Amino acid sequence: MNLASQYKSLLSIARRYARRPDEAEDIDQEVLLSAVAAGRLDLSLPRNRQWMAGAIRKRAAFDARGAARRRRRETQWQTQLGEQETDDHDGYVSILPVLPKSLRVVAALAFSGHTRREIACLLSIEDTAVRQRIAALKKAIRRYEGVFPTGLPGLDLEVPYGRIRQGLRPYLTQQRGIFASHDPDGHFFVLRSSQTT
Repeated sequence: MNLASQYKSLLSIARRYARRPDEAEDIDQEVLLSAVAAGRLDLSLPRNRQWMAGAIRKRAAFDARGAARRRRRETQWQTQLGEQETDDHDGYVSILPVLPKSLRVVAALAFSGHTRREIACLLSIEDTAVRQRIAALKKAIRRYEGVFPTGLPGLDLEVPYGRIRQGLRPYLTQQRGIFASHDPDGHFFVLRSSQTT
């Protein structure tokens, strides 16, 4: 039995056990790599052919179980995400008609997932103006519904100042600076002496 016919016989076994025909070659390749690692590449021996047939069957079952679990996870996640998005989206879109035009545009961009920088760029306004509009939008949402949306990067203005201050001291010593602070977005910067001693 030559090498080509041995490969074809392994491929036919893989096609029998694979979920789809295009997966058979992948399964075959995985098993051949395992056979090389296990020292069972000599297909003229019946025990090696039996070992490969069993390995193909087990690999196909393993792949099928993994695909089923993945499909179940993705379906469950998409279902939960779809329900959450529908509820949140409907609730927050209902506030748009009552808002002033300047806040309506910012709200629409923020609800669609744009960040504060993107909103500033799209509206061609300064970051300070975006912050003021977002603060006004937050007040309007709290007045209207009382519940503020979470998970929207464009509406997140809170910076964890306590954690930032805790992180500044090690950063200052690491950078060998004389003064450290942060910008409004929480990015660190360090000032060092310009003269060396």
